Amino acid sequence: MTVIPLQPVRRATRWRRLRMPSLGRSPLARREAKWGLIFISPWIIGFLAFTFLPMLASLAFSLTNLSLAQEQPFQFVGLKNYVTMLGDKQVWESLGITLWFAVLNLPIAIAIPFVVALVLSSPYLRARSLFRIAFFMPYVIPFVAGVLAWQGMLNIETGWIASVMRFLGLEPPNFLQDPSLVYPSLVFIGLWGIGAGVIVNLAGLRAVPTELYDAVHIDGGGWWSALLHVTLPLMSPVIFFSLILGIVDVMQYFLVPLVLFNGSGEPAGSTLFFNLLLYKTAFGYQNFAYGSAMAWLLFAITLGFTLVVFRSSRFWVYTAGGDR
Repeated sequence: MTVIPLQPVRRATRWRRLRMPSLGRSPLARREAKWGLIFISPWIIGFLAFTFLPMLASLAFSLTNLSLAQEQPFQFVGLKNYVTMLGDKQVWESLGITLWFAVLNLPIAIAIPFVVALVLSSPYLRARSLFRIAFFMPYVIPFVAGVLAWQGMLNIETGWIASVMRFLGLEPPNFLQDPSLVYPSLVFIGLWGIGAGVIVNLAGLRAVPTELYDAVHIDGGGWWSALLHVTLPLMSPVIFFSLILGIVDVMQYFLVPLVLFNGSGEPAGSTLFFNLLLYKTAFGYQNFAYGSAMAWLLFAITLGFTLVVFRSSRFWVYTAGGDR
């Protein structure tokens, strides 16, 4: 009796023999990979030298008592800085200020560029190129110069906004020294630099197929239906991108209160944001160990918010294939 080998074994053997070679083993793929690494090597070197290695150094510093003004010898203290930070009232107050400002600023910083991009992409708008340049130009102006200009305009004594209000018979409020108005004023100043967000949203709107708008009009839908069922779903990846960048930016909010109030936290400590307190701790009080621990707390909180947004994106971000 002749024994016939099992066919599945032969098929598996044939499958191994016919398996396609790895793309990375071909000479062309190796050459492309080599030149790709050569072209991105400046970025890799810069990332390692100015981002990754300083992050590792700050993590090591946070486990020590490093301070330029220290009287005690340099030593390893473990998690002492983190334990101290848990009981530091000022740290959590500044974190609360930052989170509250994020709640106020993020929706506006995402919605306004989107609305402006919708207006600028309208076929009924004339001189669209001129308006696009006008909205983008403030973005290329040095931000410190823009903040100082807004500081002059919002000045209660010499600012032109206060002068116009007095001309109209209105008593101008103290925009930058009233704790109830300082956050809206900071949000308003932030709108000065929405040019990049407008450009990103314009690029996303250009990628929306016009056939979908035609289908909505054929079905009897109007502008609102097109916005709700076509524009917003297909722009959700752009909104997701803007949200991630917005979270990172607002958690590191620093420059505007530093320029306006010299980092003092005025009025009444309402502008002592977390990143500003971190800067004062590390470079003002020269306590690098505690400042490094604060930086890693900020990193962990920002990473947590970002992961939550990424996790929730499957429920509201649409891909090109129509899936969430």
